[in-house]
Amino acid sequence: MVLGSGKEIEVVGDRVLILPDEGEERTEVGLYLPRPTAEKATVQAGTIMEVGPGLLVVEPTGNDEEPWRLDEPEPRHVKMQATIGDYAVFLRKPAVEIRLEGQNYLVVPHSAILVLMRNHREEPEQPPDEFKTPESWE
Repeated sequence: MVLGSGKEIEVVGDRVLILPDEGEERTEVGLYLPRPTAEKATVQAGTIMEVGPGLLVVEPTGNDEEPWRLDEPEPRHVKMQATIGDYAVFLRKPAVEIRLEGQNYLVVPHSAILVLMRNHREEPEQPPDEFKTPESWE
């Protein structure tokens, strides 16, 4: 994510950068809570603005037969379910609030996300090869 000043934000590890919902929140009984009270809630929601590369894992080595070999496996990242633009409902307690160019954001571990909501992108279903029409043969 590139800020207005030209600086680039890169989220590390299995964390996401979330733009939290602003304003008053309504309780179950219909009361509107001011912003400071709403920030103390245990669950919050917002839009994911940036996603880290995922959890870093290293494959175990299979050098049981020749332990003197120094074949070090390449580390890789396990991809996260969250993507930029998703609307996330998450636990507030593990989130860390940061302020970037006058805007409040939350850095949230992926494990604290409870629900992800995204626009349904329906792709047309392709028929199996055995049902192709002569016009589509090439």
